[in-house]
Amino acid sequence: MLKKSPEHYLERLRTLQDAMQTRLLADVKAQEETATEALSGVADVRGGDTIYEIDAHADEVLHHFCTEWATEATLVLISEGIEGAGWQVFPEGAEEADAEFLLIVDPIDGTRNIMYNKRSAWALAGIAPNKGRETNLTDIEVAVMTELPTTRALLADQLWAVQGEGAHRETKNLVTGERKSAPLRPSRSESLAHGFASLAKFFPSAKGVTATLEEKLMLAVAPEDGENPVVFDDQYMCTGGQLYELMVGHDRFIADLRPVFFAALGLPPKLVCHPYDICTELIAREAGVFVTDATGAALSAPLDIQAAVSWCGYANQVLKDQIEPTLQGLLKELPRVAGAEGAGNEHRA
Repeated sequence: MLKKSPEHYLERLRTLQDAMQTRLLADVKAQEETATEALSGVADVRGGDTIYEIDAHADEVLHHFCTEWATEATLVLISEGIEGAGWQVFPEGAEEADAEFLLIVDPIDGTRNIMYNKRSAWALAGIAPNKGRETNLTDIEVAVMTELPTTRALLADQLWAVQGEGAHRETKNLVTGERKSAPLRPSRSESLAHGFASLAKFFPSAKGVTATLEEKLMLAVAPEDGENPVVFDDQYMCTGGQLYELMVGHDRFIADLRPVFFAALGLPPKLVCHPYDICTELIAREAGVFVTDATGAALSAPLDIQAAVSWCGYANQVLKDQIEPTLQGLLKELPRVAGAEGAGNEHRA
């Protein structure tokens, strides 16, 4: 259990993410005005990920904030770009065991969206009591996620949750600074028909196998009986953004099973969801979204930057009951299907 009140941690995380939002919006506006691609340059490759220039800017804000926070409490930051398991103790020289809490952060989830000013990214953060290297996603007690909008946005959202106390959403006017409470309302629809649902297939690797399974799944749970498709696909290349779409009722089902498909094809788990990408799953759960792992069990992963995470999100229990059995059946057939596709590719080569 955390040593201070949830409100203490919420206030700090919201302040941090407000600062990130301000900095990143200014950066993207400056890039638009100069008509350059300065933010999409590769700054480094470390901690298992590509660090773009825009990521480096967000890291500056994050590390300055952690340094300030560490003047009153020892903490461990877990974030992409930190070598090893992604753990860094603040203040410098302190011991992990003495940390009051663990702070897992994705400064920019959706970097590739926002660095080209295409679509909002999200700043994600979760806080868990320090249980050492055994600390898990399930231990997160406080989580905050803040929209990092494009330059064309007037409004941006901030969502937060405390374990067992429900989820909250606030919308900020980026011109006036006014904030208003807004509802979180996952879809109550009992069907995927005429709604958005998708399996993540952002990159070329494993896209064919993923799309084949997705087509079988959708035809089984939402059969088409007319001329037009009844399920729509929207690839939001951002885990935080995907959870947001489920929470506000835009999407009804989303699954990111990239590690499963890569394993079936014998590919390394590159560019998959990691614990920092889904560290705000608590908010979705508190909002009423059903989030599971690839087997249908509760989502669980160590707080590091290396674990490959597969997850499924259902807007409500009825949809979960409809979709999950068919999905599980198709996944059990996946090694055979993937093997056949691999043989076909080999033959074509």
